[in-house]
Amino acid sequence: MVQPDVGASVLPGLREVVDGSLVGIASRLSRFLAGDWPHRALVIFTRECTGRPRKVAGAEEIVDRITIAELEELKSAVEPAGCYAGEAALTGGRRWVWAVRDRVDTLLVLVPPHPRQLPCPAQLMAVFGMVATSIRQQVVQASPDYLAESRAASTARARAVAELTAAHEAVLGSLLLTLRSPGLDDQRARTTAASAASDALIELRSARETDQALTEEAPVSAFERLRRDLGPLLHHRQITAEFVAPPLDGRRLPGEVAHGARAMTQSVVLAFAAQPDLERLRIAWSCAADRLIVDIRDDAAGRLDSATVRHSLEGRVQTLHAEWNIEVLPGWGSRVTISLPLDPPAAPAQRHELTSLNRREREVLALIAAGRRNKAIAAELGVAESTVKFHVAGLLKKLDVSSRGEAAVIGMRAGMADRPGAAATDPTAK
Repeated sequence: MVQPDVGASVLPGLREVVDGSLVGIASRLSRFLAGDWPHRALVIFTRECTGRPRKVAGAEEIVDRITIAELEELKSAVEPAGCYAGEAALTGGRRWVWAVRDRVDTLLVLVPPHPRQLPCPAQLMAVFGMVATSIRQQVVQASPDYLAESRAASTARARAVAELTAAHEAVLGSLLLTLRSPGLDDQRARTTAASAASDALIELRSARETDQALTEEAPVSAFERLRRDLGPLLHHRQITAEFVAPPLDGRRLPGEVAHGARAMTQSVVLAFAAQPDLERLRIAWSCAADRLIVDIRDDAAGRLDSATVRHSLEGRVQTLHAEWNIEVLPGWGSRVTISLPLDPPAAPAQRHELTSLNRREREVLALIAAGRRNKAIAAELGVAESTVKFHVAGLLKKLDVSSRGEAAVIGMRAGMADRPGAAATDPTAK
């Protein structure tokens, strides 16, 4: 087999993979790898992305059945910065897979059409290493678009998990009551069935706890990550920092709130550190019933550049519906407080954002929700890139949003991101 060329000739394609939103990165990577590593399904599994820890592309009968528990088990079998080719427990059975675990602990799983050894593993690991690093950087930066997408995904998944859990618990609980009824015959069969139902209830509750562990973060551990990230910077600038951690029993933070709070705190600390006379800084997180409070203050001469702080915070604050306040008192010092709600705002009872879009605008929105850029959308729809720009401007206006990220969230809520082709056959499209 000809060795895949991962040199200059493939760099533009690799850039297309990493240059876009995280929503569609699995689809973009799948198209990039298809020639040299043919596969029926692709999964990227990362704990960094709490909104979408599984990013999938390919055959729905495979990707829709792959569970978090199966991915965790497979990842534990692959050494960091290593790869694996062979059978694995996947989709409730055994499948031949190619798996790569990057050194930042992100897992790539490919399901080839036929059992075979992984071709050119070193090249695949190099390519995926760049993709995994890009994912990690986007999460750490916590851009407004990323936070909006993560919140939308977290909300949709939490609702689905709650509904399924409630339905299954009701059925299993009713079954147990019936099986434990003394009026039933055949004690042995009843005991066996009751044991199976009890095990199913335990497994169901465990799955719910696993999902919570993936999508939420304890305030103390989130703050500790912040402390580790900021420590070298403050030490280098000879700034004495007092870190005041949130309480141990504080409510767990949704992933997008934890990422957003860390990114905003770091931005504010950088602005404080730019003051030439800064010697001491107090960085505190505290928890209310439904909010995380970030409080940063100094005892310098009150020279904080408030305009820089506003610019660095504004997008994230709006996306997470946070409240903030900046106090600059010359001769006394400065203080920045940010109050982040832990729950997303209640959605209106009726939302019809998509009804005003024509058929082509719906197709473009579906591809935006899948993470495609204008050039890729133009190629897929067979139109000029300028035409795509025209449709994007039109749908942003009709949806009353100001960015592609906000439009992508609306598309994801409508279920377009996972199946962008559905927009073309949607009977409600005009």
